[in-house]
Amino acid sequence: MPSMASSLLLPLYSTCGKIPSLTAAPQGISVRRFVLKVKSSETRESTSNANDNAMFSTNSRREFFGLALGGVSTLFIHSFDAANGAGLPTEEKPKLCDSTCEKELENVPMVTTESGLQYKDIKVGQGPSPPVGFQVAANYVAMVPSGQVFDSSLEKGQLYIFRVGSGQVIKGLDEGLLSMKVGGKRRLYIPGSLAFPKGLNSAPGRPRVAPSSPVIFDVSLEYVPGLEVEEE
Repeated sequence: MPSMASSLLLPLYSTCGKIPSLTAAPQGISVRRFVLKVKSSETRESTSNANDNAMFSTNSRREFFGLALGGVSTLFIHSFDAANGAGLPTEEKPKLCDSTCEKELENVPMVTTESGLQYKDIKVGQGPSPPVGFQVAANYVAMVPSGQVFDSSLEKGQLYIFRVGSGQVIKGLDEGLLSMKVGGKRRLYIPGSLAFPKGLNSAPGRPRVAPSSPVIFDVSLEYVPGLEVEEE
């Protein structure tokens, strides 16, 4: 913000703040001073006129700078409003659960496992569940409890493939996926003991994940390579 404001104000100061000197004479040119003798009454009148002109000039300059700065601030505000109106400051991130899904999820019962993992099924899949050690292809959106996204396969534009139940991902994600069926979507409420023991550093525009803090994962189990072939 400050850099934008300063760039808008710079032309005003560069043209109006620096007034060229009218008394300095170029080298090689002599300057003669003329003294005009007038009567005292005329002197007082000239002085009065000069004071009036000086006051008018000062007021004019104040009004000019006031209007100019006011115009700049108005331009800055309108530009900011236009950016907000265009949706530039905030970018809508891809989600597995949109606003309609969020409302429906309020009425879905919570399931709590013995480990402390909790989940709600956004959509129950119709395919097979993955056996331990099998590769799975999944999409995920990882969030802190406030809802801020810190990682997402949707933003990367590619499925996340790993061996489920083999310790390649955090414990809560392993457990949550093992009981899902292909084609299903689920929201996992992962406690700190099943999340990131060492935490995650914040990336630009991403929240920091504190060590052993709870996280939320929206996951969709897209397919289990090789398993669907056996089912056919």
